[in-house]
Amino acid sequence: MSNTVIEFNNLGHAYRPGEWVFQNYSAAIQQGSIFALLGPNGCGKTTLLKVLLGALKPSTGSVVMDGRSAFVPQLFQVTFDYSVLDMVLMGRARQVGLFSQPSVEDEEAAMASLDRFGIAHFARHPFHELSGGERQLVIFARALVSDAEILILDEPTSALDLKNQIVVLDWITRLSHQDGLTILFTTHHPHHALAVADNALLMLGGSNLVSGKAGDVLSEENLRALYGVDLKLLAFEHKGHSHETLVPVLPYASRARQQAR
Repeated sequence: MSNTVIEFNNLGHAYRPGEWVFQNYSAAIQQGSIFALLGPNGCGKTTLLKVLLGALKPSTGSVVMDGRSAFVPQLFQVTFDYSVLDMVLMGRARQVGLFSQPSVEDEEAAMASLDRFGIAHFARHPFHELSGGERQLVIFARALVSDAEILILDEPTSALDLKNQIVVLDWITRLSHQDGLTILFTTHHPHHALAVADNALLMLGGSNLVSGKAGDVLSEENLRALYGVDLKLLAFEHKGHSHETLVPVLPYASRARQQAR
């Protein structure tokens, strides 16, 4: 993981002159690493993603992305009644070309990608009939079949139940460690970032940010400044391995439970 594949320097964006969403952001993301982007609602995470993807031109600074990228949005519904296979074949647009039809090889690649995620049996099912977790895996399969080297994920565990959150986080780790993909994802869950990310960036507003190794950045003090609530970092052993997680402190719930006793 020695090659920098995403780098931004002194990056800033303002939708109106002088009204900065963020300013003077710099970071370097290494090949094969997992990078988490955290911040409260309205801090500019989506705007930063759009700038990194080239959908928005930065007001200041520069972005360099060295590799083919694919964007995995939050869970969404589609307007048309696409099959799961059709959704994955959309990821082959770069290979198929404009006004061309997917080839047998494209369909085989799409089926292989679905099989990789254990959902090949859904190939002919309507996409909109799948559960949230299943739909997210289909979108992962679409990104993978595009031969992307960089995955940019916008809140990939949003609206998923606990089991499917774990499934998605497990796949993020596999795609990084086994496939060497570089993954940048936004999240509202600091414990998810702590569990899988190598590095993290906290968007504190304006030009204020904290960036570095996830284990250093995701501290109780930094997260209190980011979200305005207390979180506790807990260490524990499970099946012979050491783990850390972050737990929000809910003082009112604790007080109510004590009073009930």
